[in-house]
Amino acid sequence: MPKNKPNKGLLKRIRITKSGRVKSKPAFGRHLRSHKSGDTMRSYRKSNYASSADVGRAARMLHRRIVSADSSKKDTTEKSGD
Repeated sequence: MPKNKPNKGLLKRIRITKSGRVKSKPAFGRHLRSHKSGDTMRSYRKSNYASSADVGRAARMLHRRIVSADSSKKDTTEKSGD
């Protein structure tokens, strides 16, 4: 029986953090920059965390379980609330 292979293109574009969240760079920041404001260009430097819908899609493409950003936020609030 063949093994499931992860999508290599996706692996090059995202990082999975220690807590299991999916981290990536925003789109539209590489070229055609002349009409974009400096604030916009600075915002493209910061990494984004994937939404829960995107996390599910990434998990299916990589054939592994990934924690959604929403659930990891809930975990931290529950721990701090105790």
